[in-house]
Amino acid sequence: MAKENGESSHGSWKKHVDDIKKIFDFKEVLGTGAFSEVVMAQEKVTGKMVAIKCIPKKALKGKETSIENEIAVLRKIKHENIVALEDIYESSNHLYLIMQLVSGGELFDRIVEKGFYTEMDASRLIRQVLDAVNYLHSMAIVHRDLKPENLLYFSPDDDSKIMISDFGLSKMEGTGGVMATACGTPGYVAPEVLAQKPYSKAVDCWSIGVIAYILLCGYPPFYDENDSKLFEQILKVDYEFDAPYWDDISDSAKDFISSLMEKDPEKRFTCDQALEHPWIAGDTALCKNIHESVSRQMRKNFAKSKWRQAFNATAVIRHMRRLQLGSSFGSSIQSTNSVPNPQSRAPAKSQSVDSCHNPCTRIGSTARVARVNGTRERKYTWREVICALRGSKLCL
Repeated sequence: MAKENGESSHGSWKKHVDDIKKIFDFKEVLGTGAFSEVVMAQEKVTGKMVAIKCIPKKALKGKETSIENEIAVLRKIKHENIVALEDIYESSNHLYLIMQLVSGGELFDRIVEKGFYTEMDASRLIRQVLDAVNYLHSMAIVHRDLKPENLLYFSPDDDSKIMISDFGLSKMEGTGGVMATACGTPGYVAPEVLAQKPYSKAVDCWSIGVIAYILLCGYPPFYDENDSKLFEQILKVDYEFDAPYWDDISDSAKDFISSLMEKDPEKRFTCDQALEHPWIAGDTALCKNIHESVSRQMRKNFAKSKWRQAFNATAVIRHMRRLQLGSSFGSSIQSTNSVPNPQSRAPAKSQSVDSCHNPCTRIGSTARVARVNGTRERKYTWREVICALRGSKLCL
């Protein structure tokens, strides 16, 4: 049981427990990372559903700074659009981060599933991200790894809010010297990071610009299979609003993106400035349905790198239904493909993204995602599964 004072001798923010399963009923594994596992669980006393990040202490050797940094950041923040750290427990062998459970799935999957999607929808999504990141910046916190995979819907409801997750690379400004560590995800990283220059919270604003670009066309502004060439594109800020994919997008949206994807971080829009832009604060975002074009490109260019998330979303919804914790969990779990289509890329920059070469490329059999109370099943080829397993990186 947890100590009566709720604290361990190792830190006032850790509650000591001999057996975490005396406090929580563990349900299903939601994901496995390099040195942690995330499990859906139910608190026995309250019945509340949570996600528990289970970290073996032996796996923390040499990584103490990383996890302590993530905890320090998570303990400091509280915002409606940021996945919350609710509690921390430790046993003799494990550290347990009790996280808010979000069950609505990833950003791009929801867009693909929609039948109607407009600039206005994209504007509202980006506004939520800007609000949350502006809050982080006001707390002197830089996320440093903003990308679509880290933007999750709180619930399957149509009007669900968006949540920012994964603070493993975040950093508080003014701690540990000037930020100069090259980190982040290649397609979303700012030029100054690649140039190995000291950088600031402006790197987050660049990433938001990249995300906004993708939300309006379905493909990334920078792409090459060769990382060196990709980085060269980013350093030169070599992107275009390609026809015909941008023909129906407003000039205001393009101006908004250009203001965030400004090479000079001193001239780049801050979150405050971006929130005041007419495309966010005004009425310049168009209401024309762009779903067909955007969803087609998203299917081609942004297959899930973690195919198991289809199973994970299924697990969450199945347990929510079983426990009757809501009436809004009736939507089908239909994911985009797990691996980028080797024939796909929207504009002239089109390249093959599939670098997985193995005998399974000749196998046409499929792996089936479990049906959830009658919802449609999603089939994956074994080639997709194996390629995804080889190339996946779970940020847990």
